[in-house]
Amino acid sequence: MGRPFVAACVQLTAARDIALNLPELASRIRAARAAGADLILLPENAAMLEPVPALVRQKAQPESDHPALAALRELARETGAWILIGSLAVRLQGGNDGGTVANRCLLVDAAGEVVARYDKIHLFDVDLNAAEVYRESATIAAGDRAVIADTPWARLGLSVCYDLRFPGLYRALAQAGADVLVVPAAFTRTTGRAHWHVLLRARAIETGCYVLAPAQCGIHAEGRETYGHSLIVDPWGTVLADGGEAPGIIAAGIDPEAVADARRRIPSLTHDRPFLPPGPRESPAGA
Repeated sequence: MGRPFVAACVQLTAARDIALNLPELASRIRAARAAGADLILLPENAAMLEPVPALVRQKAQPESDHPALAALRELARETGAWILIGSLAVRLQGGNDGGTVANRCLLVDAAGEVVARYDKIHLFDVDLNAAEVYRESATIAAGDRAVIADTPWARLGLSVCYDLRFPGLYRALAQAGADVLVVPAAFTRTTGRAHWHVLLRARAIETGCYVLAPAQCGIHAEGRETYGHSLIVDPWGTVLADGGEAPGIIAAGIDPEAVADARRRIPSLTHDRPFLPPGPRESPAGA
């Protein structure tokens, strides 16, 4: 079991170009650290929210040359905080599943070293209505591996945005030892209003984990709208902090002992039982 720490989630309205976002990220990271945060989490598409797929491919950079990653690594060294980069558009050498870009979450330690990488597994291909059609797979290559990262305080289970709708991923992370689940996101306003809070609270309750969910908010390029409401949820499903709809920072103390307590009270992670899948539908008796 780890030790208590302070986590902060940065909420912002990212522009479509990296150079416009880095000053705001730097300011909020420094402010969060000054307020006592040990781990600072940034949302999905933290350095660039580009809604046009062709431009995402054009602007993506290899991890080794990514200007946002270089800047955020330097900020970690400057502040002495760990930084969870919710995701960056990272150009891949090859590519599969319809894209040559990864939507990659990176964890940077206080020395500025990248200690964990996670490529978003579940891609947002949905038709919400006639005006909101999303095809993330047209640009992004899906990841295929769940990732747990060790920190000085707790083990983090990594995920990104649409992964939130796939509870099996979080159960696997928790059963593999995660104490804290991170869900950096750029949830749409439409789906956020309907589902964001209940899904995050459900993932916390199901796993007995803290859930840290930094989010994009507001109106972006091309009129894209994101929901905001960055959340910090404890292992009992209680919302400890809510970022509302404007850019800002939320923070809360994280105590890994609360994870152990929740799991002692409801040890459902140890109660899985094998079962047969549903068979063919049977006709009513006497039919």
